[in-house]
Amino acid sequence: MAVVELDTASFESTIQDSDFVIVDFWAPWCGPCRSFAPVYEKVSEDFDDVVFAKVNTEEHQQIAAHFQIRSIPTLMIFREQIIIFSQAGALPEGSFRDLLSKAKELDMAEVKRQIAEQQESQQA
Repeated sequence: MAVVELDTASFESTIQDSDFVIVDFWAPWCGPCRSFAPVYEKVSEDFDDVVFAKVNTEEHQQIAAHFQIRSIPTLMIFREQIIIFSQAGALPEGSFRDLLSKAKELDMAEVKRQIAEQQESQQA
């Protein structure tokens, strides 16, 4: 699957309409971002059921601010509209593939149950 560039208009709809989205927050002036881009592109070709997206933090500062992106590159994984991973720093290809495999294996019903429990305990 090709990597898609997200903007303010397409970001929310992409997250809402897709069960599994990984977002690379980057900027053109960022050396590590440019180094990681070929790895991101290569790995995207092997995961047809995952949306690989990029957000240029220079052009879309409001998205970066909303997610409190302080360092780039930052990878963020959404499963069923829930952020299950967010970390700054480029990953080697093997580590990136392992991360995606683990994210795919995550039991989202259990994640949602834990979120519900946490929300209930905060309201009590």
